[in-house]
Amino acid sequence: MKNLPISFEFFPPKTPEGIANLREARAKLAKFNPEFFSVTFGAGGSTRDRTMETVLEIQAEGHAAAPHISCISSTKAEIADLLQRYQEKNINKLVTLRGDIPSGEVAVGDFKYASELVEFIRMQTGQHFHIEVAAYPEFHPEAASPLADVENLKRKFAAGANRAITQYFYNVDAYFRFIDLCAQHGITQPIVPGIMPIYNITQLARFSNICGAEIPRWLKLRLEAYGDDMASVRALGVDVVSELCEALRDGGVPGLHFYTLNQAGLISQIIGNLE
Repeated sequence: MKNLPISFEFFPPKTPEGIANLREARAKLAKFNPEFFSVTFGAGGSTRDRTMETVLEIQAEGHAAAPHISCISSTKAEIADLLQRYQEKNINKLVTLRGDIPSGEVAVGDFKYASELVEFIRMQTGQHFHIEVAAYPEFHPEAASPLADVENLKRKFAAGANRAITQYFYNVDAYFRFIDLCAQHGITQPIVPGIMPIYNITQLARFSNICGAEIPRWLKLRLEAYGDDMASVRALGVDVVSELCEALRDGGVPGLHFYTLNQAGLISQIIGNLE
């Protein structure tokens, strides 16, 4: 995409078929010259080894790779070991998150907040890593207030984060109003919008219920009206998300970060619509 940095997020596959599918998707998306590929980290660190394996494979292909690291259920010793291993492999970018609390989890580990993890990474590794953190244009579902959420983001930057990537959204005004609010509270670091293609309404509604992202009523009703007609659901989704990305690009965003769900087709269409 001309003059606009883009990046793509994957999750570590569990099966040989999943590994093959991800390799195929990655090859298709690589033609867009992404700034980096990121790889998620399961709840409580449940995919730690597979995350590293996927990151190192991406790096071996000649692409920049950014592993996710989350602090829930992690000890300082575990994180320090992981950081050392990534440093030894010349990985220099991290996506640093609090992480979701696994069902039934009681012990949260040595870190309670992402800002504490960012601070620890800086203490352990200095400026070796470029650190991405999460931001929430429609505000984190656990935040006491919009201002409290912005102050939390500010703490992550104060701890040493370089940039933020947002939760996905479909209301472009939510993003730009959030950026204005951040600026009013002294946040000057780049905040990259996260983009979620629409694969099916059931899946999207489940994701959105968990993370607090709003599906505009008009969009939800139109998608539901298509029922099992997945071709129409995805065609509408491509149009809506392409228009969203166009508005963001025209508004001067610092980049776009796509949540791929390990699929390339719809994202390739969306990016093609912007070129």
